[in-house]
This record gives sequence, C-alpha cells and structure tokens, in this order.
Amino acid sequence: MTPTKLYCDFFGHNYKVTKSVTKHVKEYTCKCCNKQLTTNSNGKLTELTPKYQDINQALERLYKSRMMRLQQKTISSSIY
Repeated sequence: MTPTKLYCDFFGHNYKVTKSVTKHVKEYTCKCCNKQLTTNSNGKLTELTPKYQDINQALERLYKSRMMRLQQKTISSSIY
C-alpha cells in the first residue's frame, strides 16, 4: 500500500475542483492519490469513468453553445 493511499484511507481524500463543466457539474481530483470524481445526474459524486468523461464533454459543449447564444441574444436585444 502506497503512503498516499494510506493517508487517504486514514484521513479521507482531499479533493479540489479541476474542471467546471457547467454551473452544477464539476470534476474533482484528490490532491494526494489523484482519484477523480464528477457530479452525476443526481448531484452526487461518482468516479470519473470514460463514460462520464464523454458525458461531461458533451454537456460542456452544449452548455458553452447555449451560453454563447444567450450572450448573442442579450447583445442583439440591447442594440435595439
């Protein structure tokens, strides 16, 4: 057992946000053992598997395009 794994087993993980996918969905990584988690559809933390990585990438694309459309809509409505 590695010292970092032992530390996390004893004291718990020390997660930090590594990526904000949307306002509500984020990806986290443990500073000690590099375990990765993400927020699932129920708002709970779950392990970041390749399936969740794909979901987060698609969600991020949709979120960014929606925010761009809303920003364009706001800009165009303020002109008139």
